[in-house]
Amino acid sequence: MKNLGNIMKQVQDMQTRMSEMQEKLTEIEITGSSGAGMVTATLNGKSELKRIKIDPVLVKPEEAEVLEDLIVAAVNDARGKVERHTTEEMGKLTGGLPLPPGFKLPF
Repeated sequence: MKNLGNIMKQVQDMQTRMSEMQEKLTEIEITGSSGAGMVTATLNGKSELKRIKIDPVLVKPEEAEVLEDLIVAAVNDARGKVERHTTEEMGKLTGGLPLPPGFKLPF
């Protein structure tokens, strides 16, 4: 049983480290582009869309900011729906097994 205690301690330590890493991921920002830089999208380390920029030559300049905001909202809405769907499917897979708070599969 001593081994089980060590394993549980290691799991708790791993969960703590994973939680800290997930917090740090929200601070990271990475930008991708397409159309020779005419469209750029910036995501954080948790794949949340933070910003999008569209070159004004592609749209009416006075509408560009509204369009950018709408795209960010739509992408984040879709991402949220994917997360909910994944959570539901994982719940089916684990058979309702109660997992500790913050414990996510796959590792």
